[in-house]
Amino acid sequence: MIHFSVEKEGEGRARTGVLRIRGIEIETPVFMPVGTYAAVKTLSPLELHEVGARIILSNAYHLFLRPGTQLIKKLGGIHRFTGWNGGYLTDSGGFQIFSLSPLRKIERRGVTFQSHLDGSRHFLSPEEVVHIEKDIGADIIMPLDVCSAADASQKETEDAADITCEWAERSKKTWEGSGSRGALFGIVQGGMYRETREWCARKIVEMDFPGYAVGGLSVGEEKETMYDMLEYTSSFLPTDRPRYLMGVGAPDNILEAVVRGVDMFDSVLPTRNARNATVFIPGGKLLLRNAAYREDIMPIQASCECYTCRNFTRAYLRHLFKTREILGYRLATIHNLHYLLHFVSQMGDAIREGRLHHFREDFYRGAV
Repeated sequence: MIHFSVEKEGEGRARTGVLRIRGIEIETPVFMPVGTYAAVKTLSPLELHEVGARIILSNAYHLFLRPGTQLIKKLGGIHRFTGWNGGYLTDSGGFQIFSLSPLRKIERRGVTFQSHLDGSRHFLSPEEVVHIEKDIGADIIMPLDVCSAADASQKETEDAADITCEWAERSKKTWEGSGSRGALFGIVQGGMYRETREWCARKIVEMDFPGYAVGGLSVGEEKETMYDMLEYTSSFLPTDRPRYLMGVGAPDNILEAVVRGVDMFDSVLPTRNARNATVFIPGGKLLLRNAAYREDIMPIQASCECYTCRNFTRAYLRHLFKTREILGYRLATIHNLHYLLHFVSQMGDAIREGRLHHFREDFYRGAV
């Protein structure tokens, strides 16, 4: 199980807290790097620790297909299997199944889908997904849910939210009946419809989960719509439980979500951007392949203390990407994760010191 405590409340719904997992203390707000296949691309567990990561996300759908959850269980669980001693959260794969819509069929009893790897067919019920995640050995597990598209009709969205609630209830019964290992969070769906969001949030909160996630946002809607749906949804979530916004990792989105009361985030954005030679800096980002950096002896960011910025120039990084050297992907990933984790840590400091408003202003004028 986990324990969460709110430490300091700030402007709006912003707050800082501490999430305790297996004796590990994780300060919130927190960003979780994504290691879909139980590895954050290009980085070792030691490097993840050095950039400030304390909890990472892996995907039960992908691990179920490869290497297989029974193998992970046999070899001692995901922490021993991977050598990562920090926290682990596993996503059920609901979003991946949603994104593979031509290859799946959703019914009340569960999901039938075709593997994107070899075309083999599989069926997963919400109960089986809980067993899979418990076998993996994650600290926080997410139930199977149904994510609706941003432009889905109200009827489609209501049906998805209804199935999500039914599956949440079935998942919780399975979780409680098998020892409650790993903290099971509830997921609130409801698309872009306020009344559906409220209905789903109230139903999920009634089930009394250790934490709550907001799903189905950042799926193609406008930013202001996302912020509106998030603020409205979070108003129905209990203040004494962690709140997790799934799949969001752009700095501006994280900042606005923290103001609206969110504690936890994950996204492939920083690592994917890094592999495409795009790195975060205050006020935006740099594309390291650009010819402008051919003779640039500056680091990516002069004020950054990450390993990459302390040791390498933009010119060298550009060279690595132009020659497709793996080191370039690694160094850019180190910077992007350090930047984002430090950014979230700075927000926490600003909340504790009562200056989040000034931090927000500094961010939008490119000073953070």
